Amino acid sequence: MNRTLRRSLSVLAALIMVGVTVAGLQAATTTKVISNRSDLHFIVVTHGQPSDPFWSVVKNGVDQAGKDMGVHVQYESPTSNTLDLVAMSHLIDAAVASKPDGLVVSIPDANVLGPSIKRAVAAGIPVISINSGADVAQSLGVMVHVGQTEYEAGLGGGQRLGEAGVRNALCVNQEVGNVALDQRCKGVTDALAKFGGKVKVLAVDLSDPTGSQQRIQAALTADPTIDGIMTLGPTGADPALKALKQMNKLGKIKLATFDLSSDVLQAIEQGQMLFAIDQQQYLQGYLPIVLLTLYRTNLNTIANPVLMTGPGFVTKDNAAQVIALTKQGTR
Repeated sequence: MNRTLRRSLSVLAALIMVGVTVAGLQAATTTKVISNRSDLHFIVVTHGQPSDPFWSVVKNGVDQAGKDMGVHVQYESPTSNTLDLVAMSHLIDAAVASKPDGLVVSIPDANVLGPSIKRAVAAGIPVISINSGADVAQSLGVMVHVGQTEYEAGLGGGQRLGEAGVRNALCVNQEVGNVALDQRCKGVTDALAKFGGKVKVLAVDLSDPTGSQQRIQAALTADPTIDGIMTLGPTGADPALKALKQMNKLGKIKLATFDLSSDVLQAIEQGQMLFAIDQQQYLQGYLPIVLLTLYRTNLNTIANPVLMTGPGFVTKDNAAQVIALTKQGTR
């Protein structure tokens, strides 16, 4: 990790150590304190695969935190490249049955995953959610959510698109069924409406980049007034870039995205994309392991229901710095 990140995490750890909440004090009567960190075993279950450019960084954060904390960590996700909520719920159930010392989950759909998460809480397993599910985490009994609030992130992105002159935009959703992505599009739509603009949601398949590119090209051909595209992740951004290049509209139609990848960062640096909304997914992998370790060894909790890791914005002004950090697998 770079020096700035280490310093930030040290400050966070110090704050956590003094920030014992009432909930934490109450838990002290029922939670067994484990003094030897090497005895701790945490399981992380997310809806994204480590092969994905976004989730690979999350896993890097999980793995590094396990080493830094001296605990055992296990990363699980459905094998399918599409959103498989049933498979994910089964992974959570299996994790609960193995009785880990803590569980980390993403919550793309609380209706499907909620029962499994509640079973973990009922079994006395401390649960932290990451990435998606900020709006439902508390109702499921989750200790804290680590991530960004997706609707507000969408508002920020839509505001920037509006300021750049976009009035008729596509919101490209590469993972239909993920509630967090719906919230992102809703935020973009509401923000752009304040500029007199409108947004149409275009569903694509993250496992079919060629088909996604073709769908984007077809949408742009059908409506030549489209002047902006917001994609909801790198697996949507890459087909959008290729579609604009193929149609010779790169730079003519403004493009922005959520989340980072090497291709996204290069496109921003080269002026082919306006910006990327950065939720700092490395922290979403790293911080829950730190928090669970401190909870199980010292009964520490934090007061805020959401520990915000974003949104931040990567633009042409800071893209080069972030690109340098991607070589470490932390951005």
